Amino acid sequence: MSEQDIPLQAPGIAFPGAVARPESAYRTAHDLLERRAPSEALKILEPALDQEPANRGLRLLRAWAYLMRAQLVKASDELAQLVEDDPSDAWAQHALGRALERQSRHREALPHLRLAAAMSGDVEHELAVLRVERLAGDLDK
Repeated sequence: MSEQDIPLQAPGIAFPGAVARPESAYRTAHDLLERRAPSEALKILEPALDQEPANRGLRLLRAWAYLMRAQLVKASDELAQLVEDDPSDAWAQHALGRALERQSRHREALPHLRLAAAMSGDVEHELAVLRVERLAGDLDK
């Protein structure tokens, strides 16, 4: 068989609402979130999560989409479970802290933000700690 005899096949395209394999759903949803399209990403993620409800990567993307849509209770619920499953995930710790902060739950946010900052050494994470410490301190006055 020569190269000319090998049929070329274009990669599949996942459309919102279409059931895709979880790995292609991950790539598509991540791209949509990078493009600031969380509603469309959720339309891809939900059917994939129906197939693999424990898929951590898909659940992290769903939490990110919830954060982008300001669905903060859904985001914090998802992230709390992800953090419980893997406390060493700095991104999930930080995202949970931010979701709690955005709900004005500053004292609850601080441990997650501090842990994320300590694990990552990221300046943005350290700034979040300082910001929320100040907000939580203002509650004491």
